[in-house]
Amino acid sequence: MAFVAAPPATALAPPTPKEFVSYLDLECFKTDPYQPPAVGLVLRHLNPVLGTLPTEQVTLGAREQLCVPVAKNNVIPPPGVLDFVRFVDLACYRVITPASGKALVLSHLNPVLQDLPRTEVTLGRAEQLCVPVAKNGVAPPAEVLSLVRHIDLLCYGITPNAPMNRALNLKQLNPVLTDQIPPATVRVTAARQLCVPMHKGGDTIPPEVVRVVRWVDLEKFDVTGPAMAPVTLSLRHLNPVLGGLPPERATLTGAVQLGVPVAKDGQFPPG
Repeated sequence: MAFVAAPPATALAPPTPKEFVSYLDLECFKTDPYQPPAVGLVLRHLNPVLGTLPTEQVTLGAREQLCVPVAKNNVIPPPGVLDFVRFVDLACYRVITPASGKALVLSHLNPVLQDLPRTEVTLGRAEQLCVPVAKNGVAPPAEVLSLVRHIDLLCYGITPNAPMNRALNLKQLNPVLTDQIPPATVRVTAARQLCVPMHKGGDTIPPEVVRVVRWVDLEKFDVTGPAMAPVTLSLRHLNPVLGGLPPERATLTGAVQLGVPVAKDGQFPPG
């Protein structure tokens, strides 16, 4: 399937790391099972807080989720930030690594969750690798693609699994889903994972892109919400390292998690 670019009205300047990350909320939907080719990858940490951790070697397992950008409680990202955030779609695949044991303090970044306290967590095993995709052949504009195609997140199980216990209304931001999935209120329950930015071996990330994506840390919470009609999409990988993988068909069957932006150990995104 050929990509159809969504052209901007004018050239887009990238947001600052703080602007971009603070509004990056991803609703993660369970998908029907799919096993991609068993690609082996070498992953290196990008965030400075985790820069001393060793590289991780993983093999792509079954696809489990598709995570798509949403706004919480109708707080829409500002113009210029929305242009980028709305195209962050990540397909998440099962991986397994040894437990990290790294202890971290997490602080919420999104304006809607600023009243939540800091939390202390410990990283366990990596459980998923979430990589950028385009849906139904609609590719981001060139300036946006140059950023979002390098967002690769390795998701570690965390303890303790402290509950947020908050109801949030989620509204789809990506143009492919705004008419297919209506706004819905979910109950956010237990913290489950911390997803952190990685560099995949063989990927060349421009310095101005590293400056932003290295700060994309998302804490994923379990959610419960209303039943939804299944939505079937075609997915195509955007990152150059996985660009040779075949297109995938994915049917979304229900929201299961919400990823919200956090800072680690008091090191906040600049800007």
